[in-house]
Amino acid sequence: MRFKASIQNINTFTKLTASLNSLGPLAWVKLSDDQVCFTIIPEQGTQVWAVLSIDTIFETYTVQSAAGNVINLEVPLTSLTRALKSALNATSAQIRLTKKDNIPLLALTIVTTSASNSYAAFPTASANNNNEDGVDAPFDSAFGGGSRETIVTQEVPVRVLGPDTVAGLHEPQCREPDVHIILPPLLQLKSISDRFTKLALAGAKSGSGTTAARTRLELAANMHGCLRMSIKTDAMSISSVWTDLNNPELDPNQVAGGEIGLAEHPSTRMKQLGTADGRSDEGWASVRIDGRDWGKVMSVGRLGGRVIACFCHDHALILYVYLPNENGEDESVLTYYVSSYSA
Repeated sequence: MRFKASIQNINTFTKLTASLNSLGPLAWVKLSDDQVCFTIIPEQGTQVWAVLSIDTIFETYTVQSAAGNVINLEVPLTSLTRALKSALNATSAQIRLTKKDNIPLLALTIVTTSASNSYAAFPTASANNNNEDGVDAPFDSAFGGGSRETIVTQEVPVRVLGPDTVAGLHEPQCREPDVHIILPPLLQLKSISDRFTKLALAGAKSGSGTTAARTRLELAANMHGCLRMSIKTDAMSISSVWTDLNNPELDPNQVAGGEIGLAEHPSTRMKQLGTADGRSDEGWASVRIDGRDWGKVMSVGRLGGRVIACFCHDHALILYVYLPNENGEDESVLTYYVSSYSA
């Protein structure tokens, strides 16, 4: 079993693991010849199924195993994110699967270069020991002149998962969505949803009779480019509406039944209802979601990219976050499954 890769986009890798870490402490990471998958399945809350093309994060990349060149790992996201943050200013960074004292590790080797007036130091550190390993400091070729190269190794303990362990893990099955729409910037949505949630919680603390169940956000959209976020409590009712958003057209080749299936698709029927100003009560598909969980989901906005929201009325919200690669093509997608609560 062998995995080794050089990291070409450390910033994206760090933002990805940080956003996933807000939803769960552990990730199932699947390494294969053509893609890298990150999966978060918490006991409660949003599931994430991320499929990344190799060049979204890595440059040179090698994976070998007896199980068809597939390696499954359970990775602690806090430790991995901390290690990656230490590499943000690196000249180069490599990651590999190794062992120490028979414990599997992801070893992140970071090289940085800086100006020096004395001598070069080469520390080797572990993510678990506060970077306080021994230091070897040979003089450079110019008695301390020029640049100094520093090499640091961060070690993240992981667990190797056998094929049988992950065989039963599959993405949730959802019916065809009633509405699909491209969301406005996620950081804008996060700011407003956080404000709504804080107002509701403040009302609950002030003794207005608001319960936790009533502080959930309602998110709704129609097929005329409208999105609505609202919250209702015993003491207040507030909402924010976006208009002129885009409802992407479905490709008949991607819909079961082709042109006939598209004509009968729920979203096609929803186009006949509602208005573009968002004032009509018809044509909306809505879900009720936990405000604080939604705020964590919105942290993926730091990655940028296009986000399509698919609403299965009163059932689930599915977000597809597309990450552009170097040539501008959308090859990597993060899929978020947010369950709806009953009213």
